[in-house]
Amino acid sequence: MAYCTQADILDQVDENELILYTDDANEGEIDADVVAAAIDKADALIDAYLAARYSVPVDPVPAVLAGLCVDIAVFNLAARRNRESDSVRRRYEDAVKFLKDVAAGKAVIAGVTPASGSGSRDHAKIEGDTRIFTRDKMKGF
Repeated sequence: MAYCTQADILDQVDENELILYTDDANEGEIDADVVAAAIDKADALIDAYLAARYSVPVDPVPAVLAGLCVDIAVFNLAARRNRESDSVRRRYEDAVKFLKDVAAGKAVIAGVTPASGSGSRDHAKIEGDTRIFTRDKMKGF
């Protein structure tokens, strides 16, 4: 399941720019397969980070994930043509930083229920045998 669509990308990127990133055949059109591959790659990266806290893929897709997916997919598309602008790179780096924070438990995705057992990694549990030498048993020594 994709976290964003080509239409979502076109909300952020001009159509001519997207043609520049994807038109390997020089037909003057957006190559939907190239866009889909960039989205798939972005989805996989998002899932890799979110799997530490959430069941993936996340459904329904919160707006924050759609935005992160767009930023990562646009970077993937620009990088394949070596045309990453500072803005595109910064948005990508910010998206990855946020995903790292989510994986570390420093940030959450609002409206998404954490996976069962994901919180158990945050606390140490110490178990051991019953104590042989207690304060009561050692009185008088």
